[in-house]
Amino acid sequence: MKRRSVLMAGVALGAGAVAGPAPAWAAAEPGLSAGDVAAARRLFAAGAYTRLGEVLPLLLAAARSTEEGPAGAARAAGVWVLASQLAVKQGRTGPAGAFAEQAGAAARRSGDPVVLAAAARAAATPLRRTGRTDEALLLLVEARAHLLAGSRLTAADLEAAGLAALTAAYTAAQAHRPAPARDFAAQAEEDTLRLARHPHTPGRPRELTAGQCTLYGIGIHRHLGDVDTALAHARRLRPGRLPTAERRARAATDTARTLLDAGDAAGAFAQLRLVEAAAPLEARRPAVRALTTHVADLRPGLPGLGDFVARTVVSPV
Repeated sequence: MKRRSVLMAGVALGAGAVAGPAPAWAAAEPGLSAGDVAAARRLFAAGAYTRLGEVLPLLLAAARSTEEGPAGAARAAGVWVLASQLAVKQGRTGPAGAFAEQAGAAARRSGDPVVLAAAARAAATPLRRTGRTDEALLLLVEARAHLLAGSRLTAADLEAAGLAALTAAYTAAQAHRPAPARDFAAQAEEDTLRLARHPHTPGRPRELTAGQCTLYGIGIHRHLGDVDTALAHARRLRPGRLPTAERRARAATDTARTLLDAGDAAGAFAQLRLVEAAAPLEARRPAVRALTTHVADLRPGLPGLGDFVARTVVSPV
């Protein structure tokens, strides 16, 4: 039986985050296409978390029922990774870990080292949030080694390896392990330079860039207690060059945290405004609402803060 696509094409996001050929809805059996996964990924990148939450049940059902062969397993892993990442955004560590386990299982069935690395990165966040740093680092190191084992590395291999190294650096920094954090960050920068020598596929923004390394550097050095270096990274970063709204919002969030550590509540509030400007739902997720509340406690009289709190904290939806 011919399978229909899970997602409707042309979701209205204002910036065309989801587009493609109209699916064949007449057939009864749902299928999970590469286009479905890509469209859902674009929703996440645009910060369209409400819409992604609406379509994820369909995607997850399709991932469970239509996984066939390595390619099908890879598509299913991509959906589980997204489900884990969305749960992290929502502050739901338990479900994020459960989804990441499903992603890992599907990734292993796919046999694709790039897919395995994506699943390892998804797993790292709930693992480190539950005190299992060593397990998270082991997953990331193994994924990176698997990617770099070949004699002729592709751009996808290098990009996935560099992103795994950045995640490992951040994970080590959160555990206050400066030596491995800096080593992993240096590995990511080396992978970025190697990747830059590969031809770039038009229309596909690269995730591993110098800007991405700088963005991670803000959080890495902040967690290591080096606020001055973290702020130097923030000043060097050009958020407009980051490829997605989610990344631009993350840059402003990490900068806001660092400014708060430096005692600059007004500067932190300016960054929180940038979070909302980049991706409004980012300003309404639990971790960022907590930042806003902290700023309000420190400097309740800042111009515009009352309206911001009412919009993002009191009535976040």
